[in-house]
Amino acid sequence: MERGGGGWRVSRGMLPLLALHAFNEYHRLPWKPPVTAALLATNTLIYLRPAFLDSLVPSIHEVWFNPHLILKYKDLKRFFLSPFYHASESHLFYNMMSLLWKGIQLETSMGSNEFAAMVVALLGMSQGITLLLAKSLVLFFDYERAYYSEYAVGFSGVLFAMKVVLNSRSEDYTNVHGLLVPARYAAWAELIIIQMFVPGVSFLGHLGGILAGILYLKLKGGYSGSDPLTTIIRGATGVLSWPLRFARYLFRRPRIYGRGTVGGSDTRRTAPIIWRCPACTFDNSGWLSICEMCGTSRSGNDLSSDQLSRHSNIPLEELRHRRIERFG
Repeated sequence: MERGGGGWRVSRGMLPLLALHAFNEYHRLPWKPPVTAALLATNTLIYLRPAFLDSLVPSIHEVWFNPHLILKYKDLKRFFLSPFYHASESHLFYNMMSLLWKGIQLETSMGSNEFAAMVVALLGMSQGITLLLAKSLVLFFDYERAYYSEYAVGFSGVLFAMKVVLNSRSEDYTNVHGLLVPARYAAWAELIIIQMFVPGVSFLGHLGGILAGILYLKLKGGYSGSDPLTTIIRGATGVLSWPLRFARYLFRRPRIYGRGTVGGSDTRRTAPIIWRCPACTFDNSGWLSICEMCGTSRSGNDLSSDQLSRHSNIPLEELRHRRIERFG
């Protein structure tokens, strides 16, 4: 989350680099996380403000996160929309690079519905905690700057919360701007380092994100089963995807397995049976009606091996002699 008020800092050429990096990341993945892609596209489109969105999307001056204006006018637009706005191209670039890395890992491990529910919960909690912190500084410490004077935008509060969730069960160490720290404390280390070396960032916004991530883990750990928000999103996804599934059903191409047609009677010709000549016991093809060995006509019904052996009265030597003559 970045504070603002004056002019924008603009750096050119970073968005193509972001697009290339996102394309490479998604190209190598067997499953493409859709919620992460939607968040990337939403933040980028709001920053670019193409012509077809210009009249629909509020300007950044209407959505700056300011605790005083939110509470005084009950301005929910500032509360919910400010995370999706960015003050400059570099601000958007670094936040989206972080979202790409964290979002892919979390959505792949959690699933899209649960990940979407988590993002909604973290956004609401991080904004709410930041608002509460700013109001508390005014009430208990008479510190009015964060309450009246700070105007902030950006997705970094949610990203700090996602970092807490991502590293919550990790026992490894991670590199935070050149400093090796335990992964579970990486968000705290990054909070301090960014505040020390990066001007114009919102300390309360980032702190609110970390506290939101901790609160989310506490609530998640104390609740067994699927949380209600995930259930709602799963149901909404099912309702929204129903027309697509119905259209797929209508226009699907018939699938044919094997040979022949599907349904109806089986018109395939069965393989001919073998019949044994009652005179010489020679096994003939079912397509023949006369024995190839001795010329005896086939009987009316096919007989079993035991029945055919009883019909054969020709001596064995005679049969052997006939076969030699027949096949050379």
